Amino acid sequence: MLNQNQTPLLDALKANAARPHAPFYTPGHKLGEGISQPLADLLGKAVFRADLTELTDLDNLFAPQGVIQEAQQLAAAAFDASQTWFLVNGSTCGIEAAILATCGMGDKIILPRNVHSSAIAGLILSGAIPIFLNPEYDPVLDIAHSITPNTVQSALIQHPDAKAVLTVYPTYYGVCGDLSAIANITHQYNIPLLVDEAHGAHFAFHPELPTPALAAGADLTVQSIHKVLGAMTQASMLHIQGNRIDCDRISKALQLLQSTSPSYLLLASLDAARQQMALHGKMLMSRTLQLADEAKTRISQIPGLSVLVMPQLEECLGFVALDKTRLTVTVSGLGLTGFEVDEILDEKLGVTAEFASLQHLTFIISLGNTPADIEQLVQGFTTLAKEYRRSNLTVKNQVWLNLDRTLDYALQLSPREAFFAVSEILPLTQTNKRICAEIVCPYPPGIPVLMPGEVITKSVLEYLQQIQAMGGFISGCNDISLKTLKVVK
Repeated sequence: MLNQNQTPLLDALKANAARPHAPFYTPGHKLGEGISQPLADLLGKAVFRADLTELTDLDNLFAPQGVIQEAQQLAAAAFDASQTWFLVNGSTCGIEAAILATCGMGDKIILPRNVHSSAIAGLILSGAIPIFLNPEYDPVLDIAHSITPNTVQSALIQHPDAKAVLTVYPTYYGVCGDLSAIANITHQYNIPLLVDEAHGAHFAFHPELPTPALAAGADLTVQSIHKVLGAMTQASMLHIQGNRIDCDRISKALQLLQSTSPSYLLLASLDAARQQMALHGKMLMSRTLQLADEAKTRISQIPGLSVLVMPQLEECLGFVALDKTRLTVTVSGLGLTGFEVDEILDEKLGVTAEFASLQHLTFIISLGNTPADIEQLVQGFTTLAKEYRRSNLTVKNQVWLNLDRTLDYALQLSPREAFFAVSEILPLTQTNKRICAEIVCPYPPGIPVLMPGEVITKSVLEYLQQIQAMGGFISGCNDISLKTLKVVK
C-alpha cells in the first residue's frame, strides 16, 4: 500500500532548491539571481530557486526511475489507474498522445464533432481519419451534450475497422453521457475507449460527483489537474488501465509532444495536488459542492435567470449525470446575450466567468473558491438583473441562437492532408465551397467550427461572423479578425 502522505517529487525539489551550491547548468537565471526585478517583485525569488532542471536527484520525465516515478505511482493509486504519466504541456499533449498511440496513418477513429481542438491536432499529427458523430443537442437550452451509445454502436457497425473511440466526459457544461454503455460497446470490438476528461479530475473524490471515466470503463483518460484541482496551469495527467493500449507507445508519443526541459514547478504541483486530494479530497469537494449549491439556489431566484440542473437534462438521450460543481446560467431572459453579460460582469462587477456562449455563462466552482467569491457572484447577477436588463433579445439575436445546429460539415480531405497541402489565403467572401486548411474556432471552449479538410460553407461563414459580431473571440486561424481564411490551393 502506497503512502499518500508522501510527496517525493515535491520534497526532492525543495531539498535541491535549498542546497548551497554554485549552479553552472540551465536555466540561465541561476536560482533566481538573474531574474529581472519586476518579475521578482511580482513572484518573489523563492519560486525561482525551485525552477530547476533534470538534476540527478530530480529524475527524468521521459525515463523516470526515481522521484518522478514514485510520484506517478502515487497518482495512479489515487486516481485508480494502472499507470499514470505527468503532463507539462497540458491535456492537449495527452489527447494528442492518445491518438498517436492508437492510430496510424489512414486509421479510423470515432469521435464527436464537438471535440476540443487538441483532438484535431492529434488527427493532423497521426494522419488518422475521423469518423465524426453529432452529439445530442438540446434546442431549448441551445447546448450540445454528449454522443450516445446508439450513435457509437451505429458508427462501429459501419466502421468495424476503427482503431479507437474518443469521447468528451464531461462536456464544458458538466454534462456526462453514458460512458459505461459506450465502453461496453467499444470493447465488443476490442478497441480502446479514449476519454477527454479534462474537466473531471475531481470526480474520483466524492460520491455526489459523476462516476470517474476509469471506473466507467475507459481505457485511457486525460485530466487537467490544473483546471479543477490544485495544480499549476498546464499541469495535467494521463491515466490508463487494462491492456488495450501499449504503454510504450504512450511514452514514445509523449516524448515527441512534451518539452525536453519540463518545468519542475509544474511537475511538483501535480505531486502536491495529488497528495491534497488523496488526503482531503472528500472534505474539499463537500465544501465545493455546498458553495455550488448555494450559488445555484440564489441565482435561480433572480428574475430573468435560470441555472442548468439535472431535471432539465432527464429527457436527453444518453444523459447520465451532471457535475454539480459546474454552474451554467441562462441569461437570455435578461434580454442580453451571454457575451454582453460576460463583459458587464467582468469589467464592471468584478466577476469573471470561465466562458460565454450566446445564451449562457458557465462558471467553474472549485476547491479554490470561497464563500466571498459566491457572494460576489450572486451580487453581480443581482445588480446585472436590476440595472442592465433589457425587455428582450432582438429578433436578430433570436434568429442566430440556434444557427450552430444547422451548419453543414463535409470532410473532403483528411485533416493531415489538408494541413500540409499547398495553401493560399483568400478574402473570406471568396472561400465558400473551398477546402479549409486551418483550424477555426470560437474560444473558449475551443471547439472547432472549421478544421483542415472540411468544405467551407455559407452557413459556417455567416455563423462565425455573427459570433464575432456578438462579442465572441475567434482563435486557431491565421487571421483572427476573420477577414481572410487559409484554404487548400
